[in-house]
Amino acid sequence: MSQLFSPLQLKNHTLKNRIVVSPMCQYTAIDGFATDWHLVHLGQFATGQAAAIIQEATAVVPEGRITYGDLGIWSDAHIEKLQQITQFIKQQNCIPGIQLAHAGRKASCEKPWITRDQIAPNQTNGWQTVAPSTIPFHEKDHPPVALTKEDILQTIDAFKQAAIRSIQAGYEIIELHGAHGYLIHQFFSPLINNRLDEYGGSFENRIRFLLEIIEAIQPILTTQSLWVRISATDWSEGGWTIEESVALAKILQEKGVEVIDVSTGGGVRQQQITTGLNYQVPFAAAIKSETSLVVGAVGEIKTGPQAEAILQQNEADLLFIAREFLRDPHFVMTAAQQLQVEIPWAPQYERGKE
Repeated sequence: MSQLFSPLQLKNHTLKNRIVVSPMCQYTAIDGFATDWHLVHLGQFATGQAAAIIQEATAVVPEGRITYGDLGIWSDAHIEKLQQITQFIKQQNCIPGIQLAHAGRKASCEKPWITRDQIAPNQTNGWQTVAPSTIPFHEKDHPPVALTKEDILQTIDAFKQAAIRSIQAGYEIIELHGAHGYLIHQFFSPLINNRLDEYGGSFENRIRFLLEIIEAIQPILTTQSLWVRISATDWSEGGWTIEESVALAKILQEKGVEVIDVSTGGGVRQQQITTGLNYQVPFAAAIKSETSLVVGAVGEIKTGPQAEAILQQNEADLLFIAREFLRDPHFVMTAAQQLQVEIPWAPQYERGKE
C-alpha cells in the first residue's frame, strides 16, 4: 500500500494524503491585500487533491514583508479576501494553512523578476529594515536597525495578533516561518545575531524569540495546528547547525508544536550548498530519528515514486512541495498515476480519467 496516499492523523485534523503545498511567495499583493490571483493560485492545488496548502509568507507587520508585493495580515481589513480563499480550499476537502512571517534584514526588496535587490529606505517601495543585530545580508544593503527589547515584545505581539486574524480568516494550520534567513532564523544564527542580552549568545538565548512567539500564540489556538518551518543548517562554518535543530525540535515538541517543516539555508550569502534530488531530506531524517514530531521534508522532490521512497525509508512523514506544483498544479493526481493508486478526483474533472 502506498504511504504517500495514506492519511495522517493530527490531534484535530486528518490529512488525506502526505503531500502538502509548500509556501510560495507570489509578490502580487497590494498593500498586503490578497487578490484573485491568490484565490486561483491556491485554489488550483486544492482542486488537485493536495492534503493541505500553506499560504505564502504573510507578513505580521508592513516592514516584515520581503517585497512590497507580499501578503500581509497586520490589519483586520486583510481578513475578508483571505476568508474567501480558505472557504474555497475547505470546500475541496483540503486544509488551509498560513505561514506567518517577518523578513527582518531581508525585507524591503524588489520583486524577484525585476532585480531582487534591496530597496533603500528613502526610495519608493522601500523602508528601514530591522534585525537582531546591525549586520546587513549583503554588503551593499542598507544596514538593519537592531531591535530593542521593546521592539521584540511588540513583534511578538504582532505575531499573536496575526494568529488571531488567521483564525478569524479560517486557517486551520498556523506555521511560523523560522527558516531561510528571515527574522526568527536571524535570531537563531550566530553569524547574524551578535546580541549580548538574553536574545543572543547561547543556544537558549537565540531560540528565545521563537519560544516567546509560541507562548504568545498557544493560548489563542483552539482546534488549529501549530507548525514551525526551520532551516536545519546555515551551510556555513560557525552558523546554525543540525545538532541545534535537533535540540530545538525536542523543545518544540514539548511546547505543543505538531509539525516541523525542515528546510535549510538562506541565512547568509557565504553558504555553500550542493543541491540535487533529496538534498535536504537527510536533515528531516535526522530530526525524525530523535523526536516524535511529525516531520516534513522539502527540496527537489519531483515525482510520486521519489516521494514514496522517502516515506518508505522513514525519513519523513510529510512532503512539502513547491516548484513541482508550479510545473504541475495537479501534481497529486500525477503522483497517484505514477504509483498506480486510485484517488478521488473533483467530480468536475472526472472525465479526465477516461
